Amino acid sequence: MNELDDLLTAVGTDRDREAFTILFDHFKPRLHAQMLRQGLAPFAAADVTQDVMEAVWRKAHLFDRRKSAAATWVFYIARNRRIDVRRRSREADLASEDLCAIPDPTEACDECVDSAQREQCVHAALDDLPAEQLALVQLAFFEGLSHSTIAARTKLPLGTVKSRLRLAFSRLRRSLHEAGVTQA
Repeated sequence: MNELDDLLTAVGTDRDREAFTILFDHFKPRLHAQMLRQGLAPFAAADVTQDVMEAVWRKAHLFDRRKSAAATWVFYIARNRRIDVRRRSREADLASEDLCAIPDPTEACDECVDSAQREQCVHAALDDLPAEQLALVQLAFFEGLSHSTIAARTKLPLGTVKSRLRLAFSRLRRSLHEAGVTQA
């Protein structure tokens, strides 16, 4: 959006309050929703959103429209703030815990081998799926989209999406069973 680039440039060069108000109204709900989707609690998401918008006001003069779009620049600031918040909250959690009580997260050697073999079998089973079924499995389970969203995105009828996914899982189940992979 070239308009957002113009507004951010106006904030950076002229400290244009009207331009900032428009940017604020545009980005605040989007930033807040993204922070919630990425697992922040509502109060933390609101704090990060406010912090990002303050940073936009303070650092707008650093925006270079030749390097990125305004939205990219703003969401990059948001990403960094979210990482900072997560890092601080993890440090606080660790400081309050008894370090001896933290379980060893490493797997036993035989579990690593089993896990690697299962992973190979799953990849092979996925590779054996027809392209149209694999695409739907990726949308549903790797991108987390609902069946109706997949139908809208792929312009397929909802029933077709559901039946192809059912067929895909039936094939996967059969392939994994034949490979000796059991459910964990």
